[in-house]
Amino acid sequence: MARFIFITGGVVSSLGKGLMAASLAALLQARGYRVRIRKFDPYLNVDPGTMSPYQHGEVYVTDDGAETDLDLGHYERFTGVASRQSDNITSGRIYKTIIERERRGDYLGATVQVIPHVTDAIKTFARAETDDLDFVLCEIGGTVGDIESLPFIEAIRQLKNEVGRGQAISIHTTLVPYIAAAGELKTKPTQHSVRELAALGVQPDVLVCRCEHPLPASERAKIALFCNVPASAVIPALDAKSIYAVPLQYHGEGLDTEVLRAFGIEPEGSLDLTRWQKIVHALTNPEGEVTVGVVGKYVGLQDAYKSLNEALVHGGIANRVKVNIRWIDAELFEGNKGEIAGQLEPCDAILVPGAFGERGAEGKIESVRFAREREIPYFGICFGMQMACIEGARDLAGIETASSTEFGPTEEPVVGLITEWMGRDGLEKRQASGDMGGTMRLGAYTAALTGNSVVASIYGTDSISERHRHRYEVNTGYKDALEKGGLVFSGMSPDGTLPEIVERPDHPWFVGVQFHPELKSKPFDPHPLFASFIAAAVKQSRLV
Repeated sequence: MARFIFITGGVVSSLGKGLMAASLAALLQARGYRVRIRKFDPYLNVDPGTMSPYQHGEVYVTDDGAETDLDLGHYERFTGVASRQSDNITSGRIYKTIIERERRGDYLGATVQVIPHVTDAIKTFARAETDDLDFVLCEIGGTVGDIESLPFIEAIRQLKNEVGRGQAISIHTTLVPYIAAAGELKTKPTQHSVRELAALGVQPDVLVCRCEHPLPASERAKIALFCNVPASAVIPALDAKSIYAVPLQYHGEGLDTEVLRAFGIEPEGSLDLTRWQKIVHALTNPEGEVTVGVVGKYVGLQDAYKSLNEALVHGGIANRVKVNIRWIDAELFEGNKGEIAGQLEPCDAILVPGAFGERGAEGKIESVRFAREREIPYFGICFGMQMACIEGARDLAGIETASSTEFGPTEEPVVGLITEWMGRDGLEKRQASGDMGGTMRLGAYTAALTGNSVVASIYGTDSISERHRHRYEVNTGYKDALEKGGLVFSGMSPDGTLPEIVERPDHPWFVGVQFHPELKSKPFDPHPLFASFIAAAVKQSRLV
């Protein structure tokens, strides 16, 4: 029977609950335990798929096509355990399911209420598909005291009682702020947060205290006294130089040991942290550095590109170099071509990531042109691949009005709305006037690679599976014209209808992919495309 670890947060948001959960799971893995991490999100959206990246950061996509919270990316990157649709639930999805059941009459005339119907649905989600696991870590989004999170707190209170003593514990993350004027760390916010959680029926077993200064033993003892936990269960969480140093840091503070003791398990046996020690060593002892220019439209919030940022770091680990990311707003280049050289010349490689909408598109096309003409390594992801095809159509195939129907009606729809494709459950169809949520081509799909292509040599195979999230595709009706202009279609869907990868064999490194390879990259297993891209950047830096 799986044991449950419930993770809540107090005082303020952004304390690093997701990173702590991922780190703890990695430490339990290092002890030989089987783990899975789940995220409960209290907002009323069914999923984050329709949210602006500025609202909630990137949307992380699983193999089975779920649009989920970005914390699931942390979970995968730290554990290597592929997330599933069943690992992320929102209030919106729960209420939608309950209301649909009520409309069908499934409740047989009963009054539908938060307790027991909503809380039962939350508990069912938490316990689903856990038979083969040792530990299930469940992170509750938001902050204790938020009205939206009350049903989730009540559900974990009930579940702790149902599974019994020794089968579930609670970890609460709080803030211990440093007041510079007084020169003191203040424990009162933590005390109030724990009191509020306890008032809801959940007594924390372990406290993780985020602080900017070391937490003295006297302050740990004070927190322990007022929060009713052992002093050893008060775990400081100081800022780390890299998120990949956090598992080692938490282990040094005794987090995994204290969690096991809270379950009545005396820590023993082997603990293999070699993986994390090697990663940290590679990050802290680079043999060089490169600069990658990322030309995007959401660069004001780097969480919008969280997985991309980490995949570039992983590419640096693979090549033993530090990757400096230069975030560039694509709109800078629109109507101001003089900005292009100044922004992109210092870069050893250029990457255009995924996006939606016309804003910034022309700036991205200018970035493609600059990379192609200056022979700078170029990586186009999703929208970045589409802009590479439009640039190739305009500048090398003679199709001057080439555009995308995403931007409005066009005479030359080099990129157009994908209306049907073979999904996991058969033929899927979409209409431009249909719902926005959950209607893209989502999840893992197979692509067939051309045997003598650059990407086939990078992957070392002629068949790959990658995760997608897009509504528009490059129009194969323009394939011949684009290939005459030197842009080779080196990856296609198995039925040959959907372009997956383009490349320029006459360029030092020029690859565009319709999928999102960053979603599958890990620090201990860098994605081959990012490893190769950074290797090309290293070579470029030595040529300059």
